[in-house]
Amino acid sequence: MTYSPSTKSQVGNRARSRRGSRAVAALVSALGLLGLSLTALTTAPPAVAATPVAPIDASAMKLTAGDFTGRWAAIDALKASGKVTSFPNDPALTPLLDGTGLTGRSGLCHTSNLDTAHSIGGFCWNTADDTSREWTPQGFTGSHDAQPTGTWNGKYVYMASWHNKANTRARVSVVDNSSPTVAPKYHHILLVDPYGSGAGANYRAVGDPTSGAKPFPGAHADGISWYGNKLFVATGHQIQVYDLRNLLKVNAGTENGPVGIVDGQAQGGGHSWVLPMIGIYSNAPAGSACTDTTPCLTSLSLDRTGTDSLVTSEFAAQGGRPVVRWPLAAADALLDTDGADNHTGQVTANAAYRVPIWKVQGAATDGTYYYFSGECPAYAGTTDSDVPYCIHRAKPGEAPHVLTEAPPLTQNLSWSPSAGRLWGINERADYSVGKRVIFTLNPPN
Repeated sequence: MTYSPSTKSQVGNRARSRRGSRAVAALVSALGLLGLSLTALTTAPPAVAATPVAPIDASAMKLTAGDFTGRWAAIDALKASGKVTSFPNDPALTPLLDGTGLTGRSGLCHTSNLDTAHSIGGFCWNTADDTSREWTPQGFTGSHDAQPTGTWNGKYVYMASWHNKANTRARVSVVDNSSPTVAPKYHHILLVDPYGSGAGANYRAVGDPTSGAKPFPGAHADGISWYGNKLFVATGHQIQVYDLRNLLKVNAGTENGPVGIVDGQAQGGGHSWVLPMIGIYSNAPAGSACTDTTPCLTSLSLDRTGTDSLVTSEFAAQGGRPVVRWPLAAADALLDTDGADNHTGQVTANAAYRVPIWKVQGAATDGTYYYFSGECPAYAGTTDSDVPYCIHRAKPGEAPHVLTEAPPLTQNLSWSPSAGRLWGINERADYSVGKRVIFTLNPPN
């Protein structure tokens, strides 16, 4: 699972020279235990070849579609009730792209550790979200995923997923960053799960612990990917599906307040906007072990090269877990199943590779290389959450190498084919000045 700030050490930054000195001292100590010296390295036998990103059998990796029909019925009933406001005549997300909302900050407002040779850039949240103790960002996607043109209604739009501290609620931020020199505008949307029918239709926060539904959708919103009108959110053994055309406006209410129809009014727990889930693809019940046939799905990205596919990866302290490709169906923007339609049946992975990188938090591909966010070799095993993460790169069958250092605790990655750029997001929090950024870079060919 991904780290959250509440479980990560809050140790302050250390000078690189101190880290280098500790690394050398540790090496000398280790060599001494082996009866070697630094000079002995010059006569040591050749090192074993680095571990490659190796293909593995994906044929047994499957996801099963679950309860689209019931959720669709609940959404239709909610819209007909008059208790929520829907936008059936507008392109998806139109109300969120009118220049209103929260104001972020243009540019990289914190030290990013990125190699400036890669034409770096990005933007930041406002101070409240940058320093939030309650909400933590995880996944990242953009209009470059949604449409081959790279824009949505003529705008450059980005989305990030967040989970709350208790993992009982999840939200998505929709960001208009059409002009990189102008502060971005964004809105938060609460993710909800609709249920019931007719006059009894209602919705609850994704992750609501009072729900009796089993398996109930998890709220540790990790990976996120946007494909046409659909939004996919990975959380453990599930990929949740949302239709952006179902955006609903409700009474915001109070932060952490009620969510759902309460006393005849639609409430959003501090959010004016909610987005109801339409279905789930899952490979095991929540909380099950992560295995080679039922891998955990902790990051998500989109690949439009060859067969359009979702790409998932799995976090593991010492690596060795798979990155997996799941085929999509362009006709309805759902995963491509073996059922009579793509909201029933199973989808089978079309490729998988074992990844040797420690603590992989995100994976994306440009069709030639895979990019991974994970621990840097120089800091492998550290408990210092302020050290840089690294962006690693490899072709399938080759060993990965570090492309650049990156912000601490970098999470999901996303590839923009229209711009030839890699995007990423980090979760590291400093509750006084903040350390969260959304970054982009242009990798070498």
